[in-house]
Amino acid sequence: MGFKHEFVRVCLVMFLLVWVIEAIEAEDNIRFFNVKDYGAVADSRNDNTQAFLKAWNEACKWEGRARVWIPKGTYMLNTVTFQGPCKGSMAFVIKNGVLKAPADKKSFLSTETWINFQYVDQLTVAGDGTLDGQGAAAWPYNDCSKNPDCHSLPATMGFGFVTNSQVHHVRSINSKNTHFVLYGCDNMNFTKIRISAPGDSPNTDGIKIGRSTRIKISNSVIGTGDDCVALLSGLKKIDISQVVCGPGHGISIGSLGKYDDEDEVEEISVKNCTFEGTSDGVRIKTWASGFDGKVSNLKYEDIVMNNVGKPIIIDQEYCPHPPCSQTPSKIQISDVTYKNFRGSSSSDVAVTLNCSPSKPCSDIRMENIDLWHQNSGSGKRVTSSCSNAYGVSYGKQSPPSCF
Repeated sequence: MGFKHEFVRVCLVMFLLVWVIEAIEAEDNIRFFNVKDYGAVADSRNDNTQAFLKAWNEACKWEGRARVWIPKGTYMLNTVTFQGPCKGSMAFVIKNGVLKAPADKKSFLSTETWINFQYVDQLTVAGDGTLDGQGAAAWPYNDCSKNPDCHSLPATMGFGFVTNSQVHHVRSINSKNTHFVLYGCDNMNFTKIRISAPGDSPNTDGIKIGRSTRIKISNSVIGTGDDCVALLSGLKKIDISQVVCGPGHGISIGSLGKYDDEDEVEEISVKNCTFEGTSDGVRIKTWASGFDGKVSNLKYEDIVMNNVGKPIIIDQEYCPHPPCSQTPSKIQISDVTYKNFRGSSSSDVAVTLNCSPSKPCSDIRMENIDLWHQNSGSGKRVTSSCSNAYGVSYGKQSPPSCF
């Protein structure tokens, strides 16, 4: 008799649970599209690309809040593009799982992006999951520095013309190239992201952004073999805050001026960020070339540097692989504020403002700069080096200001 009552009770609880879930879904117009229902297998070996695409395509037709649901497990996934526009808001939820990129040479030398989202409005990528780019298999093929016919390795996740969207609670490890790349996007928010690749891994930028507006990156940890954040041409209203960067090459604007169709970079804010053992801190880099451009309204504020190679640097003679053109850069840099910097430099020159003789940097403001040599105990002091840079300084200036 007790068993029968317990059975009835369990059935009643299950019925009520299902009823509650259905009621919530009906009320919020949410529907879940579990990739396992479309044939996905979490065995870290089988290619699940078609199963993921089927789930996405069905979800994209839902006129409500669609959730592509990836349960816990390790899923092998080949190159895939999730295309919009969709009929409702979309969420790509990696629920504590791992998406693993292929490691065979054929798969990664024929594509620019591993996982790509295009033309989607109101997209969320989240779920405490991990993107494993398996980059170690590809890094030996990164020979672009000496091979002009090289093929760029694929980024881990790309966003093309994605709007009003967010990426949060996602981890990306060992990308073959850039971890996250954005192009033509508007109003996107990246928060609580964890990005990691070895400090010597080639071109593994954390987040690379081009021709986009209103992008926010916050509360994240980025350690890579290249720029933690790379800001390319055509950007406006980019806000970076509470980011820990290291290892890597710092937070960089550029390189700019290599091509003649580049748009302006303006309204960039980098605030409350920490740099740990990076080769550079906050950097602006432009090629010595004859192409025009403009960089303006930049604000770097409340920055901590710990053992950073070049904490503050403007380099308008950027030339990573000599020989390069000796034409002075025609990128105009103006209205740049460096405020409340503190920490240690691993090099003697902590502030380098190497601007163009044809387009000198103007309206540079240095306020409360307190940088010291990592080996200050041995008596070493840091210095500033400036050329063709004009501005003003306020408050403490260590190293002594050029202005």
